[in-house]
Amino acid sequence: MEIGKMLFWVGHGSFYIKGQGKTIFIDPFRVAGSITEKADILLVTHGHFDHYSKKDMGKVLKPGTRIISAPGAVDQKEYKNVTIARPGFKETIEGIEIEAVPAYNTDPKKQQFHPRSNDWVGYIIKVEGVKIYHAGDTDLIPEMRELKGKGVDVALIPVGGTYTMDLEDGIKAAEAIGASHTVPMHFKNLAGKEGSERIIKEFKRRVKGALILEEVQEPTYGF
Repeated sequence: MEIGKMLFWVGHGSFYIKGQGKTIFIDPFRVAGSITEKADILLVTHGHFDHYSKKDMGKVLKPGTRIISAPGAVDQKEYKNVTIARPGFKETIEGIEIEAVPAYNTDPKKQQFHPRSNDWVGYIIKVEGVKIYHAGDTDLIPEMRELKGKGVDVALIPVGGTYTMDLEDGIKAAEAIGASHTVPMHFKNLAGKEGSERIIKEFKRRVKGALILEEVQEPTYGF
């Protein structure tokens, strides 16, 4: 399993996956012109501007792209081939398995950002026999413990704090999920360059199977 040949970090919470002859984009955001990949499948975790960006979607969409979106994000009247996914959603598209799982805040100070009642999601994508979990914007939630039985190979988890888990809860989430590899995301725009370097150092030191990806384009710090 060569993760580096199938999983690519655009930056922040944005990734694309290549496998089974397809390209799957998740939350395209700040997509540079150097990225020429087009989405066969596009997944949107929720409606915030740094996850549902019309400008960046336009850069990766092509005729026939299947869009799967959490409720309250992608307008079904504006785009073709849109399917709304709430937690529990499952679909197989040309052999690629997609499952939507809960993503929400539990911290009372953050619940207004990602309330559970919105039915926003993370995704588990199975491609080339590899299960990749993109957590979306979330706190450490009880449902993460259930993922241990799903055989997740790679977990992409936010650790930037403010709107999601911070580093400490991200480490606990990695333990709860028990993936073979855990990738930190959603932190450089929030922690800045020096803070991001500290997060990476601690994550590598404390998380078994930590995998630090480099962005496929110039990293950005701050919104």
